[in-house]
Order: sequence, then structure tokens, then C-alpha cells
Amino acid sequence: MGEAPTPVFIFSLPRSGSTLAQRILAAHEDVATASEPWLLLPYFYTLKRGGVYAEFNHAALVNAIEDFCSVLPGGREEYLAEIRKMVLRLYGRAAPEGVRYFLDKTPRYHLIAGDIVSAFPGARYIFLWRNPLSVVSSIIETWGGGRWNLYRHKIDLFEGLENLIRTYTTAGDRAHAVRYEDLVTDPEDTWRGVFRYLGLPFDGSVLDSFGSIKLKGRKGDPTGTRIYDGVSRSSLERWRQTLNTPFRKAWCRRYLHWIGAERLRIMGYDYEELMAELSSLRVSGKRIASDAFRACYGLAYDTSEPGILREKLRALPEWKRIHVHK
Repeated sequence: MGEAPTPVFIFSLPRSGSTLAQRILAAHEDVATASEPWLLLPYFYTLKRGGVYAEFNHAALVNAIEDFCSVLPGGREEYLAEIRKMVLRLYGRAAPEGVRYFLDKTPRYHLIAGDIVSAFPGARYIFLWRNPLSVVSSIIETWGGGRWNLYRHKIDLFEGLENLIRTYTTAGDRAHAVRYEDLVTDPEDTWRGVFRYLGLPFDGSVLDSFGSIKLKGRKGDPTGTRIYDGVSRSSLERWRQTLNTPFRKAWCRRYLHWIGAERLRIMGYDYEELMAELSSLRVSGKRIASDAFRACYGLAYDTSEPGILREKLRALPEWKRIHVHK
């Protein structure tokens, strides 16, 4: 095998246009990719105490890995270096010979963005921002069928966004940031900047040919892939029809306040402008009862985590398979 391709990571929240960006980049002959690898999440979480429940006791695993790292000549850094070598080999095997870049687009990498930037100093990092109101709306429409479901995605909207902004500000010139809105309203200039950052020649034909790029796998955005074969502005104002209930407007007002003017500025958005646009929405009486019920349900859902309970109930006939997860 030849030299492994250089990794390119797209860091974004879900529903921010990362699949569109992935397909356009993959239309270039020097960029290989796979639907959503998710490779790095389990490996980096071997050094994180929180966020994992497992039958084998995840906290004990972290203790064991830390003890193992202590006997390595290079300690923790050597452990991470070996993970990097393994992942680079896998990227190389998944890419055609001679390709310059392998693009890893995994939205939940927002949880480990800082770890990735530290572990892959030679990689390229594209931070993709989108109007938070559009992100919220798209989550509701795509995964909730228009019904309130944000209790399932708080990890993305809060911790994920926090991690992305922190990582972007520390990465400095090593990273390149783009806004989804610019990708679809001024595609030529915006994409020219992205390809310049990667050191690749820009051919405007990729903005048309990406429609033929098919990403195999169960992860990704099948909705956008099915609907959009070209760059489209049609999604920019859709949030206005989704967030126009009293509950949703109030929730989004609190969310924008939590993000704050400074973090929105880093992302390329204006706090006062977004607040004004949200306030200007004409309130609809639809879904008031549904939103109230699902908000209460969401609190109970987040507290009790019924997914774990459901698996235990399924295992009742084989009582020996019911364990405490730690």
C-alpha cells in the first residue's frame, strides 16, 4: 500500500448540511469517503468516564486503560498515537489508491472534536455552522415528523455545540469554517474557499455532479440525498413554519439566550437579528396540546431512559441476562 490519505473531518451539529458538504467534496477525484464511519467514538471514549453505560462496567474499563497507559513508554500519548495509526490504515483501505484525502463525516464527532484535533495534527478540519433555529426545525421535521422531539437531541444542541465552539476557537488557523447558508446562496465563492483550504483545484462542475454521489450505509441523511440533486435554497426559511407555536418560540428564545451573542458571533450569526426574526413569527394554535404533552413526556423519558428498561424487560424470560449497567 502507498501513503495513507490525509483525513478531513467535517465537524457540525446534525441537520447542518454535512451530507451535502460530504457529497460535494466526494465529487472531487482526490477525496474518498464513506457514509458515516463513527470509528473514533468508541476508541476515544475508552479514556472518558462519563457518557457510556455497559455490561462490562465502563468506569472500570477506563481505570484499566489508564493503568495500561502508565506502563507504555510514551504513556497516554503513545496509546492515542497507536489509535491514530490504526484509523489511518483503515482510511487507507477504504480509499482508492493514490487518493489525497479521506473524508470522515460523523456528526456525533462533536462530542470528541477536541480529542480528534489533538490526535490528528496533520488532518484538515471543516467546521460547518447553520442557523440554530434551522437546526432545531430540521430535527423536529426530519426525526419527529413535525412533533416535538428535542428531548432526544439535547446532547447535540447543548454539549455538542459547546464542544464545537470550544474546539474551533482553539484550533485557530488549522480549521476552516463555513456557514450552510453561504454554501447554498453563494456556492461558487464559498466552495472555492473550501477547496483552497484543502489545496485542491476547484472545478465548479462538482456543484452539479455531486448528485450522482451515492453513499452506501445505514447512517447519513437519506432524506436530503433523495430530495436534493443540486444546491438548493429552499430549506433556509422552513424553520418559520415549524417553530411558530407558543411553546416552540419560548424554547428557542431560551436556547438562543443560552448560546449567547458571543458564541453566535463566532458561528457567524447575530443574536439580536435571530431574536427579532423569532419574535416576528405569527403564532399558530396548532400543536399546542401536543407540544405540552411531549415536553412533559420528554422530561420523564430523559430521566428514566426507557430504552434500557425496554431491553431488560425483553430479557425477563432469561433472568440471568439482566444486569446493572455501569
